[in-house]
Amino acid sequence: MSVEQTSPVKFLNYTPVRLVFGTSGLRGLVKDITDLEAYINVKGALRYLLSIGDMAASSKVVLAGDLRPSTERIMRACVQAILECGCSVENAGKIPTPALIARAMATGGAGVMVSGSHIPFDRNGIKINKSIGEILKADEPGILREVERVRDEEYSRTAAISAFNAAGLLKQAPNLPPLDRRAEEAYVQRYTESFINNGLRGLRVLIYQHSAVGRDILARILTDLGAAVIAAGRSDRFIPIDTENITGAQLDDLEKMISGAEADGQPFDAILSTDGDSDRPLVVAVLPAAQVHPGGRRVRFLPGDLLGIITAEYLGANAAAVPVSANDAVERRMHERGILLRKTKIGSPYVVAALDEIRVAGRWERVVGWEANGGFLTGSDIRLAAGTLSALPTRDSTLPILANLFAAAERNISLAELWNLLPARFGCAGLLDNFPVTASQAILAKLIPPGGLIEVEFDLAGDVFDRSLAGNTAAPLARSMARDWQQVKSNLKSVFTPARGFDDIARINVLDGVRIYFRNGDVAHVRPSGNAPQLRLYANSDSQARAEEIREFALREPDGILRQLERAFT
Repeated sequence: MSVEQTSPVKFLNYTPVRLVFGTSGLRGLVKDITDLEAYINVKGALRYLLSIGDMAASSKVVLAGDLRPSTERIMRACVQAILECGCSVENAGKIPTPALIARAMATGGAGVMVSGSHIPFDRNGIKINKSIGEILKADEPGILREVERVRDEEYSRTAAISAFNAAGLLKQAPNLPPLDRRAEEAYVQRYTESFINNGLRGLRVLIYQHSAVGRDILARILTDLGAAVIAAGRSDRFIPIDTENITGAQLDDLEKMISGAEADGQPFDAILSTDGDSDRPLVVAVLPAAQVHPGGRRVRFLPGDLLGIITAEYLGANAAAVPVSANDAVERRMHERGILLRKTKIGSPYVVAALDEIRVAGRWERVVGWEANGGFLTGSDIRLAAGTLSALPTRDSTLPILANLFAAAERNISLAELWNLLPARFGCAGLLDNFPVTASQAILAKLIPPGGLIEVEFDLAGDVFDRSLAGNTAAPLARSMARDWQQVKSNLKSVFTPARGFDDIARINVLDGVRIYFRNGDVAHVRPSGNAPQLRLYANSDSQARAEEIREFALREPDGILRQLERAFT
């Protein structure tokens, strides 16, 4: 999302568009991320970190990027900003975001990652971390103040003295420093020295490499741990993979990829991949042909929120934090296991903040978190069979991939058999792209009454109760507030209709977006993306077919539920 600058700068021949924070980092269209805009934001963020003592003057900043065509140019603009702050640059190259952050934390300094994660190649982003991990939401106001100071400084310069030309590009962009592979090597060792050597012997996996920045690193780690690895689908063209929006067409493509790779007659156990900056996993089980029902697929995708359950259990976690959008199987399983669970707003900074709160309380030794996209975070050091995983409170794709593979291998069962042990709750997600941000905001304004309540419950008698996130209290609402929430319920029932299979609405949660719980167990969650002009839909149900049907009803063009909400409220 971006906001237009209303006062054009004299030496520029275009109107600048400011980068803004999304759910995690700064994002924008490539055409708007000029060298000048990247420079302003990175310099402002580093000034903030210097001002709070998170990094020392003349310290080293670790820099990396993904494989988007725009990334290297933006990285050079970041170098300019870092050097002008009096710091030096360690060029970690094209590596996963978690590898960059792990290296920056190990050196006690900041990190700058140029990546748009899973969003299309015409967009990109910049993610900056502190010496102790991710930038949190509490840091954003201070960063924005410093960014504005830098912006004022740069916009006040004349064309003659500015380092940028009329197009906002550096007149003389610095070269990237020589490649330093210490971040990559440390990331590989993080896993090869913590998981059992040759623990994946006998496993045969296909890595769908596409344009993921960690495609070769993942293959290297799996090979070092004993798996037989075949790579496929490598692309020089950037391919956006959103692990929260894996479609049937994509699964069909993966099945074709398997069929082509099995020409030698040797079957695969799994297909593995990540998103663009390799902080979100894609894990697909491959079923033996004899186990496939007529007309069914040989590939089975498990959403990231369910991958996280397996990972948390493998790590022996006793406390966890997940966004409210996660499959409610997470809540059920954590309750069964006696694991503390905190629900947060959507976005890794919120999960990281919750992990910090849990850790500071000092009652739990193994603290973890994960998101619906599968990115997994560790809030404490965790001892495994071969070594200790140091805390890495940022999204990571490698850990959930390895934990699921090892959990199955150690039980001598397949991934699909392992996943069958999870609660029988199914989910899927989808989105409408290029959905106007103003339209999303208008929808939320109509579906979230004033008063600051997070969750309400409707009883069969028509009364409305304030329900805490923990579910321990349920106080009846005053008449006026109850009337507002009944109107919201009525608005929602007009599109989530019995004709589409929806039961009466039992609860509504508005912690982040609008999450609707129906009496028959169905769940529909409507939320704008924090990174792009997209409106997302998360669905849970007791069957995969019903979850996918909910998604289809929501996303159908031109008359699906989301479009009906748009027409009704904008």
